[in-house]
Amino acid sequence: MQTILKELPSDLDQERLPKHVAVIMDGNGRWAKRRGIPRIMGHRRGVDTLKQLLRCCDDWGIQALTAYAFSTENWGRPIEEVEFLMTLFERVLMRELQEMMEENVCIQFVGNLTALPQSLQNQIERAMTQTQNNTGIQFTVATNYGGREEILQACRAIATQVQHGQLQPDDIDEALFSRHLYTANIGDPDLLIRTSGEMRLSNFLLWQMAYAEFYITDAFWPDFDREAFHQALIAYQKRERRFGKV
Repeated sequence: MQTILKELPSDLDQERLPKHVAVIMDGNGRWAKRRGIPRIMGHRRGVDTLKQLLRCCDDWGIQALTAYAFSTENWGRPIEEVEFLMTLFERVLMRELQEMMEENVCIQFVGNLTALPQSLQNQIERAMTQTQNNTGIQFTVATNYGGREEILQACRAIATQVQHGQLQPDDIDEALFSRHLYTANIGDPDLLIRTSGEMRLSNFLLWQMAYAEFYITDAFWPDFDREAFHQALIAYQKRERRFGKV
């Protein structure tokens, strides 16, 4: 039987944990294929993995978790898979909302949400409204999200303000630009974890990842358990984060 690490492992320094962890949850389909089961079963298992990681972050004192759930490019997948994912997101929100309230989770969604099915939009709005005053872990779900699109919409918004005389070009700095991003109310990630061995950002949080530490594991997302997260945090704490300084 696997031991669940509820308490922070003794080889981790509480003072040097990342405040904000981001995850690219890769490998659900390949996990299922290796087991000879439909890809959708991998996505279902992946939801359980994300739920356990969220609880682990909360248990260990990590303040924020951001998950890449569906990219703007994912619409190019088979229509049956896309439809399943939209339904899965909606059902998970309906099923888990009460538990998130009980565990004091504050959930928000970022991305172009207007392109999602209306019923899913309704569930997203309900979840964000009901949890907005919760003071526990900040859980952000990137859905129909694309980093380049996010930057472009920020540029358009700022350009409109300049055009209307509300801003001067010299007023534009990093802080102002960040306030026009989907993630304006959360800090940048300290640690990015990507599963399944892929070594690319895949259009995820391109601006926000400027100084994130990257951790790549060959494990498929459904197999990324607390012990795997423990190892990611050990690797993170071995890094020297200089932010361009000596």
